[in-house]
Amino acid sequence: MTRSVVPKPQRRTQEQRSSEMRVRLLDATVDCLVEYGYAGTTTPRVAERAGVTRGAQVHHFGSKNDLVVAAISHLAQRRTEAAIQELGRVGSVDDPLGAALDFMWELHQGPLFIAAMELWVAGRTDPVLAAALEKVEPFVNNAVLMAVSQLVPDEMQRKEVRDFAYTAMDTLRGILVSNFVSPDPDRAHRRWLRASSHLRRAAAAALPGLIPPD
Repeated sequence: MTRSVVPKPQRRTQEQRSSEMRVRLLDATVDCLVEYGYAGTTTPRVAERAGVTRGAQVHHFGSKNDLVVAAISHLAQRRTEAAIQELGRVGSVDDPLGAALDFMWELHQGPLFIAAMELWVAGRTDPVLAAALEKVEPFVNNAVLMAVSQLVPDEMQRKEVRDFAYTAMDTLRGILVSNFVSPDPDRAHRRWLRASSHLRRAAAAALPGLIPPD
């Protein structure tokens, strides 16, 4: 009987191992931002969360600043991917505007938004972080707008509709940030639903054609 030959698993290259180590450290940084906040995100904690030695962490990122600046781009990529994945859960809809507002709410739930908020606040007094954030945030916002455009085809070409989407995001983020003081997810959602009803009335008055007739 002929025995089948099982191919040996291909060994990872040094470049692949290095890339995987960086991702582990950056994912751990995001986790620490969520759990400990920016001030509590230290390089020893990141190394421990990533399950690597301090020496390995220092080899890839020499300081907390190096680590956090790299994490900004990494987090932006994850938030962009989340926008695409969340859109994939949305099926055919009869109310595109309502679906877009619901989509924005779901997209801003979970740890990625919390980590981003920690970095935004830290960037207020840290010009290096602020510069890094300024580079990547437009790409994240554009990904959100591109996703929303799938729900309201052709409408995002209108400046007024894009402005409306930004206003909705600003409103939502304000609600969620204020909720950090006294966390209550149900209350935050009720506030968003209330704001959404006002946004819909504003859209009906200023953006004819965006809301389907009853």
